[in-house]
Amino acid sequence: MITIIIGPEIMIESPKTLPKVDRLTAFFDAFELEISLEPPPISDGRARLFVIGKPGGPVERIVLHPRSDTPPEPSALITAAVDFEGAHNPLMNALPDRVVVVVSDIPTLRDTAAAFMAEALELRCGRSAALNRLCEVIVLLILRSAIDRGATGPGLLAGLSHPALHRALAAMHNAPAQAWNSNDLAVAAGMSRSHFMALFRDVVGTTPQAYLTGWRLILARRKLAGGAKVKAVARQVGFGSAAAFSRAFFRKFGDWPSVRS
Repeated sequence: MITIIIGPEIMIESPKTLPKVDRLTAFFDAFELEISLEPPPISDGRARLFVIGKPGGPVERIVLHPRSDTPPEPSALITAAVDFEGAHNPLMNALPDRVVVVVSDIPTLRDTAAAFMAEALELRCGRSAALNRLCEVIVLLILRSAIDRGATGPGLLAGLSHPALHRALAAMHNAPAQAWNSNDLAVAAGMSRSHFMALFRDVVGTTPQAYLTGWRLILARRKLAGGAKVKAVARQVGFGSAAAFSRAFFRKFGDWPSVRS
């Protein structure tokens, strides 16, 4: 039985568990992911993906280094450079310096990695396109695994891993322009407002409204970089006015919003 808080005084008992929500698609919709195969890593700001195994044998592990200043994996069969807008993507920033996934633990990853290796070792038509798409799936499966495993400290990864709080985070990610308040988000998480507010701060490390504002501003900055107008962007990401948006933008990024942001 789940208690859902609709308002300050009204409580409804629901006999069913809350439906599952998608915790990853919003990031793939918001940020562009580009992948390229290359020689051993160099420090160029991109993440690195290492495919590890014995030559001629199956893939054993996939290792993701979200930040380019981490050391390479000397036993890698293939190294790929991954640009998932790490400097602006809060999910990539939330990951530890080294994410290791044992391929045999995830059947879908095992099959995808095998297909990736087969394409990499043969010069067939469409090879580059196939490698890029397979590598995107590999990155998605690694991120899914990281979310499932959780985090040891407060932050976005811990929030996405939490059985209740991830619903509120997904709601904000999927509909940033909605006028979310604490009661709405508590309902999405399936808990009382007071419990939700305290738990969110403990697990995510900030308040729900502060997190929502930050997410809106990250999306806004990308829209401005694409040439959108300040007034239109302010409306699209949920600010009541361009002036309020500009002030919040300045507080976060240290400059005023423009199409060059």
